[in-house]
Amino acid sequence: MIQQLSVFVENQPGSIMRVTSELTDAKINIRAIASFDTPEFAILRLVVDQPERAKDDLTSKGFVVRLQKVISVELKDEKGNLNQMLEVLAKGGISINYIYSFVIRGDKAPVMVFNTDDYEKAEKVLKEAGVKLIDEADL
Repeated sequence: MIQQLSVFVENQPGSIMRVTSELTDAKINIRAIASFDTPEFAILRLVVDQPERAKDDLTSKGFVVRLQKVISVELKDEKGNLNQMLEVLAKGGISINYIYSFVIRGDKAPVMVFNTDDYEKAEKVLKEAGVKLIDEADL
């Protein structure tokens, strides 16, 4: 598992850029980013190289930030790999709350990040199926 930042931002011009600027100024590398919006606010989800430090920095600047664990798996860029992983989870009775990916890993395979209500079971069924789980040291 890896840690993910969830940052609550208003839906207005420059709100996401303010978060990325703070992280850039703190010399924190953003590895993945996804935004999930509602009419007034958005939840910005980020995977960074220094999650604890990023949370502290953003919180000190007035942002509402939550740090949580998410599951990440490496999927080679081949047809059907995502579907195969999703099938493993579905057959294991694992529900996915949200999912996103990141591909900037040098010469390594892309990573899918997802949130579920049952991390232990999800990890178990994925490992049994031979899916490569990624932790922060693998990023």
